[in-house]
Amino acid sequence: MNEYDENSKNTEEETDPQSDNKESNKPDGGSGGNGGGYEQVCSMCHRPESRCGKIMRLPGGLNICSDCMQKSFDAFNQPGGLDINSLTRIPIARIDLSQLNKGAGPQQGVRKKPAADKKPEPQLKFSDVPRPHKIKAMLDEYVVGQEKAKKILSVAVYNHYKRVFSDAKDGVEIEKSNVLLIGPTGSGKTYLVRTLARLLKVPLAIADATSLTEAGYIGDDIESVLSKLLMAADSDVEKAEHGIVFIDEIDKIAKKQNMTSRDVSGESVQQELLKMLEGSRIEVPVGATSKNPMVPTAMVDTKNILFICGGAFPELEEIIRNRLKGSNSIGFASQLGEASKTSDQILAQVTMDDLRKFGMIPEFIGRLPVIATLETLTVQYLVRILKEPKNAILKQYQKLMAMDEVALEFEDEALELIAEKAMKKETGARALRSILEEYMLDIMYEIPRDNAIGRVVITRDYLEGKGGPRIILRGMEQLPE
Repeated sequence: MNEYDENSKNTEEETDPQSDNKESNKPDGGSGGNGGGYEQVCSMCHRPESRCGKIMRLPGGLNICSDCMQKSFDAFNQPGGLDINSLTRIPIARIDLSQLNKGAGPQQGVRKKPAADKKPEPQLKFSDVPRPHKIKAMLDEYVVGQEKAKKILSVAVYNHYKRVFSDAKDGVEIEKSNVLLIGPTGSGKTYLVRTLARLLKVPLAIADATSLTEAGYIGDDIESVLSKLLMAADSDVEKAEHGIVFIDEIDKIAKKQNMTSRDVSGESVQQELLKMLEGSRIEVPVGATSKNPMVPTAMVDTKNILFICGGAFPELEEIIRNRLKGSNSIGFASQLGEASKTSDQILAQVTMDDLRKFGMIPEFIGRLPVIATLETLTVQYLVRILKEPKNAILKQYQKLMAMDEVALEFEDEALELIAEKAMKKETGARALRSILEEYMLDIMYEIPRDNAIGRVVITRDYLEGKGGPRIILRGMEQLPE
């Protein structure tokens, strides 16, 4: 017996499922992948799923693990050509090529090892969904202001999960109520949705509409939105079908005006999103953002997925003003009345017709029946954002300094100056961290060098460059200043 036959024999004794468990030949035993207490086996290296990791099922009934797949790609990319013996340590004669013509039927498996420390995750139940007032109370702990938007989101989410768990035997079927968030940049649209998903403990996918294009063109396909949700749910289709999808920058796919060529990133994207928002079964690639013959796919039903779209809609305010000027009254009184209204008051009066004039097609708007407008952040709001939420920015810096056993404090006048500088950047709450990072750089660099420092107070004079922060040494915190 040569070395080749000896290796083949040893490998067969180690990996053949029939050598350890004769029950795999029974019709109720090893017929099926994950059913009946058996697990998938890689068709190339013959390792069970518990040893090689997740196994992909390819067309033709061939199972392959990620290691063998990567070795195959590496072999094809070799400059000297394909070395078929490098694909796996198992001789190529061990691969049963006859299985390729038998379709995607059941394959031989090995019995799964009981996972003692792994508990199945409980599925979402309607009793686990909090009432609207509790949802808003949880959002209040993390989000400052935006009272109307939080109330609308709380009711929309609660009614959505009512629809998911409702019984349609009486013939009454509740329709989907997807949400459209309209507000200036940095007002908290993404943060609201991310906080909501974390509190409800459901999968969340955040996609950017600017990268979406019509199928067949360069860019991300519409299915990539659901691919991100499936990855967030650890490839659990049932868990993903109860998740939340947030599509940001939705105003960027508005219909382009005076465009002679095909609008592949605007109106066409809206049309392809229609069936997804309405609710349909869509074939989604698993572990990738684009369809590929080598990538497995899964069918995802979107009828129970809550879609939330958000955008700044920069020119929408002017469209609403023009409509109000022509409908309220005539003469100088109407112009003065509309000019005195703030941007928040104008956006709160948005209608479906205003969105249509902006460039959103009527079919798309109709699938987003719930519209919530967010307020523009003021200096007072920004100061509250700095210090009130559970994970406020100041609390994060205080926690960092506390690890060096140093107490960090901010004077109210210093917080107002930071908020005023953030307002000038016109990027909302996003500007707060960048401003604080600039001021805190020297403090977080110098303070750990001196173990005698016990407390640091940030003053307005320090932020204006008129002096340094107030430093109190250890043991002197109780002394009068």
